[in-house]
Amino acid sequence: MGVRLQALRNFDAFPRAEEHLLQKTKSGAVVSIIGLVIMAILFIHELNYYLTTYTVHQMSVDLKRGETLPIHINMTFPSLPCEVLSVDAIDMSGKHEVDLDTNIWKLRLNKEGQIIGTEYLTDLVEKEHATHKHGVEDKDHHEETPEKKPEHGLNSDAEEMIKNVKSAMERGEGCRVYGVLDVQRVAGNFHISVHGLNIFVAQQIFGGAAHVNVSHMIHDLSFGPKYPGIHNPLDGTTRILHETSGTFKYYIKIVPTDYRYLSKDVLPTNQFSVTEYFVPIREGDRSWPAVYFLYDLSPITVTIKEERRSFLHFITRLCAVLGGTFALTGMLDRWMFRLIESFTKAKSRSSLR
Repeated sequence: MGVRLQALRNFDAFPRAEEHLLQKTKSGAVVSIIGLVIMAILFIHELNYYLTTYTVHQMSVDLKRGETLPIHINMTFPSLPCEVLSVDAIDMSGKHEVDLDTNIWKLRLNKEGQIIGTEYLTDLVEKEHATHKHGVEDKDHHEETPEKKPEHGLNSDAEEMIKNVKSAMERGEGCRVYGVLDVQRVAGNFHISVHGLNIFVAQQIFGGAAHVNVSHMIHDLSFGPKYPGIHNPLDGTTRILHETSGTFKYYIKIVPTDYRYLSKDVLPTNQFSVTEYFVPIREGDRSWPAVYFLYDLSPITVTIKEERRSFLHFITRLCAVLGGTFALTGMLDRWMFRLIESFTKAKSRSSLR
């Protein structure tokens, strides 16, 4: 029976502490304070790590049909008045009417960039295409000129417009175009240019395509609502032309995206990549300068899910951190106690001699 009790005592994982470890010392107080501070810092870090969500990305085939694609536009043209700017939208569906729901505004800006007037843009140019192949986009989309009218004479309204535009250009007026285009979910493009003008009016205003300055700043361009962590690569883009003119082309690849919050709510949107290309105007070119955004949709959709780490995982890490810190400070206290004790004994021996 005594042997069994002794074996049971040996199994005790919590032996009584040595006598000297129960003594309160200054060094022990310092180690205790340091240990408590470390424990508090590590606890806050682990709690923040547990509460912080992370995202998981999944890919699948895009099965959406019959939906529209929202295009959010916010751009400034510092060298072109609002009266000459038009927004043209073209898709590859082949329909005679694109049937776009437009909600576009143009803001007149003075030389300092302050708003001096507004205009609601209802005359969105809707065009159809004779061919619908992706490989002929440059030929079909980019050789546009201001609209040509059969009559060469200019009426009083046109003359008044020419006078107003020239006066606005002399004052350094610019224009901000912003709003939302809802287009069909097929490949296409939209561009901002002077293509809505009568060609003879455009010639009277600018004296030729080489004098159309399509310098621009893209404040926001997106294809749906924004979700946490999204990066739209064209936001903040500035392109200023000096003593030259030409056409800007932004080739955009749209990736359909679903963002799932922790609450299981789903935010359908899109992210995109872009490649930029600039074509300078050359003598004999039939096209006029413009800013094109040519977009195509990826067949793959990305699902981004918010997730939070397991509570049991948090407790496990917390026990490891706090227990490890407690053990480490105990070892440090023991070493410091023995070091101070040996130093004190050596000093007392030397004083006795």
